[in-house]
Amino acid sequence: MKKTNIFILMSLLIALYIQSAPSTKPLTFDDFIRLKRVSDPQISPKGDLIAFVVTEMNKEGNTSNSDIWIIPSRGGEPWRLTSSPKADSNPRWSPDGKKIAFISTRKGSPQIWMIDPKGGEAYQLTVISTGARGIIWSPTGKNLAFVSSIYPDCKSDECNKAKEKKKEESLVKAKIFDQLLFRHWNSWRDGKRSHLFVIPAEGGKAVDVTPGDFDTPPISLGSRHDYAFSTKGEQICFVRNIDPELKISLGTNNDLFVTSVQGGKIERVTENRANDNSPHYSPDGQFIAYRAMARPGFEADKYSLILYDRKNQKKINLTENLDRSVNEILWSHDSASLYITFQEKGRISLARISHKNKKVERILKGHYIGSPSLTPDGRKLVFLKQAINQPAEVFSLDLKTKKLNQLTRINSKLLSKLEVNHAEEFWFEGAEGDEVHGFLVKPPFFDPSKKYPLVMLIHGGPQGAWSDNFHFRWNAQMFAAPGYVTAMINFHGSTGYGQSFTDSISGDWGGNPYDDIMRGLDYLLAKYDFLDKNRLAAAGGSYGGYMVSWIEGL
Repeated sequence: MKKTNIFILMSLLIALYIQSAPSTKPLTFDDFIRLKRVSDPQISPKGDLIAFVVTEMNKEGNTSNSDIWIIPSRGGEPWRLTSSPKADSNPRWSPDGKKIAFISTRKGSPQIWMIDPKGGEAYQLTVISTGARGIIWSPTGKNLAFVSSIYPDCKSDECNKAKEKKKEESLVKAKIFDQLLFRHWNSWRDGKRSHLFVIPAEGGKAVDVTPGDFDTPPISLGSRHDYAFSTKGEQICFVRNIDPELKISLGTNNDLFVTSVQGGKIERVTENRANDNSPHYSPDGQFIAYRAMARPGFEADKYSLILYDRKNQKKINLTENLDRSVNEILWSHDSASLYITFQEKGRISLARISHKNKKVERILKGHYIGSPSLTPDGRKLVFLKQAINQPAEVFSLDLKTKKLNQLTRINSKLLSKLEVNHAEEFWFEGAEGDEVHGFLVKPPFFDPSKKYPLVMLIHGGPQGAWSDNFHFRWNAQMFAAPGYVTAMINFHGSTGYGQSFTDSISGDWGGNPYDDIMRGLDYLLAKYDFLDKNRLAAAGGSYGGYMVSWIEGL
């Protein structure tokens, strides 16, 4: 009887322990690495399917691998279309929906491959020694365009191949340069230029349509949006900087040009001395919409949305009254309006703008979205959405009802086991009496009766901003997981609060931004009793590292 009572008591204690034990745990670095990265959603021409990319990291192998997945646009279970042990990315539907072109490294260098969206074996389209990246289809389905980094004095792939072989076999590994720009971020220039090529969709010879000693897209402020086929597919618009090399290293004079898909004569579209990029032809072929800065040499200037009339060559600024910098551009199918995204108070807003009256209508705000595309019927937008406690997933938005629908849940199973907190916002009076914005992330299993150390993250740029997004480099959850309260302040100079606020850091790196951080710290310590004023830290990279050193020296 005594043994029975002891057994019952122990069973009850075990049951109580199991019930009281948390069902989630703090995020670890291993968990962080296991999170999959969803990107590049692409709607099929019929609108029934969405292709997207999932990237997985391998800590033991110090590698990553990307595959292409497909999901019904109404929602449902996704399926993996490619399963190569090498990277498959950049999926692009053919206009008839019968093929998906993509970039793969399954045979070494990145090349264009084709696959039936229903499945089956993929086949290789390009065999170019310098590799291919950034595919786009012509609207007719006849051609594809891509970018490859080649030696500008070479007229053939054999020449590029010979130069590469000579460099690899040379015993001299020193790099010799006699001009700028010899290195951009972490990439050596090595005498190569990015050129734009056009290749028939059925295969054949790729034509370099941007010959010369210039980069397309540009080395500075360039992107995958910097070239586009015209509506009829006979012309291609692209971005390059044709200034002398020294000016390119110091300036931002990227311009729009057009040429035939067969190559040949190149005509200049813009003469602006500041940065122009991201050309987008209207579906009716009348306009090219693009982004433009106004101040030469200033990388953090406001991007305006400009409309270029191909017939009369007039240019109209559609966002002169919008004090936000345009990120992404998307035409409506009837060519009457455009959809744009822009950074706004730590998030990315979505708006529609009519090119007839310049009226800006905010459709979605308070979220962090990207890579938008419009369904063929024009009723829904598909995009990536993320938050500080949620890696990017594919969502759709009904433009009539404004209903958001989450389509993918690639990380839901892992996230359900993790204790990650949402971002809390705060505002305070900063330098010059201006309102300054910040985010706060509490540690897992937060207890307001306890005292917690605070780490202040300081963003780089300096014209940058903390946002409500799942940043895989400066991840707020990883800082909070060991038990820190993590604060992030968008001080003077940050983006998304108006251009004058961004400009205010110029010539004042250690002034108002420092005051904002100190005032923000005082505000947080006064407001939150759970913060331990004796355990404070700061961390940052680039300008953030500069500011950490500045704080330490004062």
